[in-house]
Amino acid sequence: ENTHPFTVRITGPSTSSRGRASVKHTDSDSVILACLCFRHRNRCLYRTPRVCCSICSDTKLKDPFSLAQKDLQNLYEDIKKQLLVSKAELKALCDYYFDGKGKAFRPMIVILMARACNVHSNKEGVLLPAQRSIAMISEMIHTASLVHDDVIDDSDTRRGKNTINQVWGERKAILAGDFILSAASMALARIGNTTVVSVLSQVIEDLVRGEFMQLGSKENENERFKHYLEKTFKKTASLIANSCKAVSILVNSDPEVHEIAYQYGRNVGIAFQLVDDILDFTSSAKRLGKPSAADLKLGLATGPVLFACQQFPELHAMIMRRFSSDGDVDRAWQYVLKSDGVEQTNYLAQHYCQEAIHQISRLRPSTERDALIQLTELVLRRDK
Repeated sequence: ENTHPFTVRITGPSTSSRGRASVKHTDSDSVILACLCFRHRNRCLYRTPRVCCSICSDTKLKDPFSLAQKDLQNLYEDIKKQLLVSKAELKALCDYYFDGKGKAFRPMIVILMARACNVHSNKEGVLLPAQRSIAMISEMIHTASLVHDDVIDDSDTRRGKNTINQVWGERKAILAGDFILSAASMALARIGNTTVVSVLSQVIEDLVRGEFMQLGSKENENERFKHYLEKTFKKTASLIANSCKAVSILVNSDPEVHEIAYQYGRNVGIAFQLVDDILDFTSSAKRLGKPSAADLKLGLATGPVLFACQQFPELHAMIMRRFSSDGDVDRAWQYVLKSDGVEQTNYLAQHYCQEAIHQISRLRPSTERDALIQLTELVLRRDK
């Protein structure tokens, strides 16, 4: 394995005779959960770790977003070209979220992964047109899923403005999401690689299955956590993981490289959503661009709530009835704030980022690989 000049420090329980849980590098969520269960059982023995993750290097690192900026120029204009329609209203709906104000987080990761894999494969990091197309397609699939999510959740704001379903109504919003998804499928077919088509088709299946999983819950606490993490993968991380895998397939035939790309995307994607779930409790609605406590109001028990339930068993009944009784949302909110649920969820996100770093560090050193390492810190520190 290649080494890299970075270390990630995670402040955790001090080692002493009180004992300490250890987690080896693995992609198994069950091992991570076992670690967290250990921490719960020994809560009285030591404090929850203060969140502290920093990346150290003797060299000045380029910001991941700045590094990918050139390749992402005109991204949204290129997406709009894929959405050519004669009907003015449909065009307005489809263009609504492609206004250049999104973070383009997923395309940025895909671009950096593509270049990192290209350097690893002795291609001098030159970005292939098909790899950039996958970055574009990832943003189209993501946006289509947002349009549909807003209909399902009856959301009224997204990215600081009214949602499509609020402006044009639910029926037209659903059709707009479908059209964006069909345009992404057409762009994917034009790449002409059946393996890549198969990989990215899995994303759409996962999005649907993840949405169905979100409609349910589990009675058993451990099963509930596994359900939550699997749903998180399917709804958020699968798109990132499989997009990273797709760009690696285009330049390298080694399954090990494909797995590295996939596992990096998977772990970063899960960490990203865990932090998103934290922000629902810690960030203001103005910063988020959407209402805070939105998940509780939708009846969803995310990481902070599930951890808080370990300290406040009263939450169990609320979770099972999806916070539907009067006062449930406010009481659950207070229980989370009184617990260490936010800290525990952040600690879990750190574990996933650590595994992402372990995976990507197996590639040959490059500026883009190092930027992907640095990105894990940005994921943990983001506030919106």
